[in-house]
Amino acid sequence: MILAGGSGTRFWPRSRNSRPKQLLDIVGSESMIRQTMGRVAPLVDPERIYVVTNEAHRGETRRHLREIPSSNILTEPVGRNTAPAVGYAAVIVSQVRPDAVMLVLPADHLVADEGKFRTALLKAARHAARSGDLVTLGVRPTGPETGYGYIRAGREIGGGFRTVSAFVEKPDRPRAARYVASGRYFWNSGMFAWRADAILREIRAHLPSLADGLDEIASRGKGSVQAAVRRVYPNLPSVSIDVGVLEKSARVACLPVSFKWDDVGSWTALDRVLARGAGGNVARGMHVSIDTKDTLVYSPRKLVATVGVRDLIVVETEDALLVCHKSRAQDVRQVVDQLKARRMTKYL
Repeated sequence: MILAGGSGTRFWPRSRNSRPKQLLDIVGSESMIRQTMGRVAPLVDPERIYVVTNEAHRGETRRHLREIPSSNILTEPVGRNTAPAVGYAAVIVSQVRPDAVMLVLPADHLVADEGKFRTALLKAARHAARSGDLVTLGVRPTGPETGYGYIRAGREIGGGFRTVSAFVEKPDRPRAARYVASGRYFWNSGMFAWRADAILREIRAHLPSLADGLDEIASRGKGSVQAAVRRVYPNLPSVSIDVGVLEKSARVACLPVSFKWDDVGSWTALDRVLARGAGGNVARGMHVSIDTKDTLVYSPRKLVATVGVRDLIVVETEDALLVCHKSRAQDVRQVVDQLKARRMTKYL
């Protein structure tokens, strides 16, 4: 199951309503959703790969993933975060086989060493099938990253799996450094494995209002499911699967993993995943640098020249230009908020 409902507002001006981050080639020559598909293709047949995305992106998603059946693209009329998306997919999967194991993967992450990645997914899937646990992949931290949530692992339960003591929100740098030094904390990757019946059971226990809505969707015949989704979805709670279920469940297991991973959450992620040139600058496209340091330039079509600056993000598109200090990369979404408030829809 590929989660592809994000809007990617922190990647404005490249990410827009009509082409969110997962449909862009932010990193590499293929779109991020295409890269995600490629990572899992050796594990499962195309007819067993599902995507949950916004109705507005169905056609473009289909264009990027032609090998999966059209019926496997599940669309949401409105975004309601990851808990409803996971529940919706679990309902559809459980109608085929209730105890089927679901591997849940965001469409917009970067993973290196795909062999290790697939080995970890299979290990998590086998544990989920056997135990009924909700398995989350925890990435071993390579530094005190403040842009990720963390998982505090508990006791070992065999096979390399551990219980989960807590999910921790994004920390400040001193706290992140303590987490890393302790050896008990892992980055929360947002990648999961569980049986369809197990996640629906835990949704019933911890998000009963969501479970009631999913029951209404499940009760409809195949031809009327989408009509039920359009009617039910706007009233579902908007909550992440982490906050709504995993933080409350006693059936969560963590599998620590060590492959290179990045959630590519903002423009500064490119500093981590693209090669740095002279002065620590990162450029995708043409960049002339004069006394410029630690600056990211993303300009596939136009020449950008920078003189005497440092720690900037410069992103060029056909109709917009972003100049931002790196320390404010998370605030790019505020530009989108301003554009909405001013009804400057052509730039959204």
